[in-house]
Amino acid sequence: MIGAAASIVVLCTLLIFRVPMMVSIAAAVILNFFLSGAWALTLPQTMLAGMNRFVLIALPLFVLAGGLMNTGGISARLFEFARALVGWLRGGLAQVNVLTSMFFGGMIGSSTADLAGTGSIVIPAMKENGYPASFSAALTASSAGIGPMIPPSSPMILYSAVTGTSLGALFLAGVLPGLLLGLSQALIVAWLARRRGWNPYSSFALREIVRTGKRAVLSFGLPVIIVGGLVLGVFTPTEAGAFAVVYALFLATVVYRVLTLRGLYRVMVNAVQLTGELLIIVSLSFALGAGLTNAHVPEALTVIIDLFAIGDSQFLRILAMLLLAIVAGMILDPLIPVLLPIILPTLLAFDVDLLHFGVLMVIAVVIGQVTPPLAIALIIAGRIANVDQMEVLRANMPFFYAIVAFMLVAIAVPEIATWLPGLVRG
Repeated sequence: MIGAAASIVVLCTLLIFRVPMMVSIAAAVILNFFLSGAWALTLPQTMLAGMNRFVLIALPLFVLAGGLMNTGGISARLFEFARALVGWLRGGLAQVNVLTSMFFGGMIGSSTADLAGTGSIVIPAMKENGYPASFSAALTASSAGIGPMIPPSSPMILYSAVTGTSLGALFLAGVLPGLLLGLSQALIVAWLARRRGWNPYSSFALREIVRTGKRAVLSFGLPVIIVGGLVLGVFTPTEAGAFAVVYALFLATVVYRVLTLRGLYRVMVNAVQLTGELLIIVSLSFALGAGLTNAHVPEALTVIIDLFAIGDSQFLRILAMLLLAIVAGMILDPLIPVLLPIILPTLLAFDVDLLHFGVLMVIAVVIGQVTPPLAIALIIAGRIANVDQMEVLRANMPFFYAIVAFMLVAIAVPEIATWLPGLVRG
């Protein structure tokens, strides 16, 4: 247990001092194995076992597909369509921001990729139209959090790999929470717009909705076909990822004719780099999780959480584990492959629905991305808007409170996540 505690302290300390994630986890793993006296050969064996998950083959394919869509000319098309749909509302450009993130998140499945794709378009436009820079950055950072909820979703792929939960079911489980989360942000924007007198961005025109919808319609085919193929059993996750790459490449090069050979090279290099980092982190995290399991950390965690579960409350148990995830998410990015191997035995001990918890875990990831000290989403949005991170943090508080409240509702009402997968299976 002393070795486990020391490795956790080392991991947290290194991350707080901004040491790269791979180096921090590697140091914690090596320290744990050294202090526990484990046989040295078990380390590479455990790392390889962690990566030996069939669904992880889909990860580099979805990352590549997301990169192709990100640079393939869809951002402007989705922005125009969102403007035609909701730009005529009070605070119209802010509403366009939220809807664009919902559209774009479904294509890319990553909040940081959503920020990179839409932030450079929406934030300058909001500033030019009189919105405070801090609010523009805060709204963009929070609306980007919808991305991991709406399929395809990289965090859900990682969750599926760790827990063995059906990826198709996870994708379906995220649809309704993603839509509700977007709706909650749109309502906050409407309330702020009425208080601050923000005007519509454009006038309503059915002809414009039809015109921009035609330009953007092919982009919506990616999530629809992927989720439909997984649910109907047409695709395995890996085949869905391969189809996504071909579809995105076809749109970017043949239909939209935006992607050049130089751009394709950059996208492929970035995909290889990101995938390599993620897989190394996944393998190290499994090794750390195995070491902590051997030290009986999950059993201790189960006992501690049970102390707070007054009246044998499953709600409080889940809440306690999510609070742990949120705190960890303040310094861990990515969170799921690092934390989940450690708490998975506790989830199984409490008989927690892994499909329901998968959606909750993604919400925890989103909260962690807008919570200091790391707050990666606020940092990216603040840099695009050229505004201090603390100002962005203060402007983000209404959206932060809303997503925390949404998480509590989602814990209490599991059907928000499980209804759609149950309906389709049913």
